[in-house]
Amino acid sequence: MVYFKEEGPVKMDINEKLRNLPEDPGVYIMYDSDGSILYVGKAKNLKNRVRQYFFHSAGKTLKVDIMVSRIADFRYIVTASETDALSLENNLIKKYKPPYNILLKDDKQYPYIKIDVKDSFPRVTMTRKLVKDGSRYFGPIIGVSVRDVFKILEAFPTRTCSLDLNKLPANFRPCLNADIGRCSAPCKGRISEADYREIIAGITEFLSGSDAKARKVITEKMLEASEKENYEKALEYKQQLHVLDKLNEQRLVNTSPDLDADVFAIYGNGKSTAVGQLTIRSGRLLGGDAYITEDASLDEEQNLSGFLTQFYSSTNLDTKNIILNIPLSDAEILADYFSEKTGRKVTVSSPQRGLKRKLALMAQNNAAIFLDKNQTKVERDFNSTTGAMLHLMKALSLESMPRRIECYDISNISGTDKVASMVVFTNGTKDTKSYRRFRIKTVEGANDFACMKEVIFRRLTRIKNGDLDFGAKPDLIVVDGGKGQLSYAVKAMEEAGVKIPFASLAKKEELVFLPDKNEPVVMSKDSFGLKLLINLRDEAHRFAITYFRGLHGKNLLQSELDSIEGIGKKRQLILIRKFKSVANISKASLEELTDTEGLPQSAALAVYKHFHD
Repeated sequence: MVYFKEEGPVKMDINEKLRNLPEDPGVYIMYDSDGSILYVGKAKNLKNRVRQYFFHSAGKTLKVDIMVSRIADFRYIVTASETDALSLENNLIKKYKPPYNILLKDDKQYPYIKIDVKDSFPRVTMTRKLVKDGSRYFGPIIGVSVRDVFKILEAFPTRTCSLDLNKLPANFRPCLNADIGRCSAPCKGRISEADYREIIAGITEFLSGSDAKARKVITEKMLEASEKENYEKALEYKQQLHVLDKLNEQRLVNTSPDLDADVFAIYGNGKSTAVGQLTIRSGRLLGGDAYITEDASLDEEQNLSGFLTQFYSSTNLDTKNIILNIPLSDAEILADYFSEKTGRKVTVSSPQRGLKRKLALMAQNNAAIFLDKNQTKVERDFNSTTGAMLHLMKALSLESMPRRIECYDISNISGTDKVASMVVFTNGTKDTKSYRRFRIKTVEGANDFACMKEVIFRRLTRIKNGDLDFGAKPDLIVVDGGKGQLSYAVKAMEEAGVKIPFASLAKKEELVFLPDKNEPVVMSKDSFGLKLLINLRDEAHRFAITYFRGLHGKNLLQSELDSIEGIGKKRQLILIRKFKSVANISKASLEELTDTEGLPQSAALAVYKHFHD
């Protein structure tokens, strides 16, 4: 059974749908009232998992509660297995990018070193993609630069060219690398295949974690350069030894040189959740990271499981071992999924003792430190977005959280070049791609009230007609001004026949007015809701002024320069680009005008006479 259609949710009573949920594995999709996808999740038992969102409040995070309050409908897709559910969930998240799912933005593709061992004389190159082509890959390279690693590899003279050595002419000359000793020149037969393979073996040994041979070769070359008083070269070799020391410092105490693993640990402090990540290769701690990851999952397990699938959607999975700080009920499912994805067996485990447990606790500690250091920012981001919207919902008695807020402002001077701006904040942040500008068409003279009515009416008429060019229907419209602007905006709403919550924000005292209240809404000056309204109003004012100045400047340009014979639009643009304003053009000397590239002497003289005769 598949309860899913691309075109939109099938509306029916949610309680009835909850009663009819199957107990099979599958994927569930949550929708808001506009039909937008809020969240995608997987479940071993759809009935148990989905019902938890609606009937079990204990342990729910604020983010989950907010999402549930927005759910207008849901669908589900029954799958043949839990692995299929995991795969489908991952694909749907990548396709729709739901706001309540983990969405990792750091598509980190770490560098690797590749040795094409199929070639008789293999090249050693850098790559960021792992391909099943028979080559050997070493990495990822973290903690040191790839350039530094290749500096070390210069001690092993291998070829860097991609030439087909079997098709070279007899008179072929080796490149500069051969002359300076960085290449053993197999192109001219200066080294046998066996001896070249010995060099590759030394590189492989180094890249696999043993630096003894590399250190010996570099030390010998450093001493040789010193004896020849080539101190600059000796210094280069010394720096290479420092890189080796740095790589050695990454080796974990008592860690097996054979250990390759990615380590993940989830940590929550009751407010937010973070995941710490470590990369272990050949017993070395190559690096790590931490992420604020909390999504609208119901528990820690689901959060971490969702993180892993999203993490490996953008990062190469080049290890067979994934170590976690907590056991996952779907660990085997994840292991099967990753094994199928990589073509080799992958294990997902949560050791409770030994070295691997210490690594998991190290990752957990990193997550805790990261969360502690970033908690202030996390709280600030929440307060300025979700927290502010929640405050507005309560203060303005809105039925739902105002996810999309539009704000309007009018700009004109003495009734000329009248314009209006529409700015949009989505989920508490600027949505600049949704900004729009209006030129007032029907209002004569300076009448901001009538201008506001015209603009609001035009916008609401678009909504009534189903025109989405200006975006979806807003949850709240804010107008810049007091009760007068608000009353005209409400008249426009009544005439358009579209019901939307309105508010106005008056300057100076920052008073908030509602259509059905004579007195302003009491909002603390420090409240995040009021700060959001102020940001909206200021942005609308800035956007309107920018548009007005552009139009006003164009009109000035037309009134002053259009009357000059021989100065068309193209030459007007040339003049403005050089002198920046009409005022500067009027002050320019004849010599300055004549020196203007693209402006003929006759045109320069005409401009000069216009302003000086």
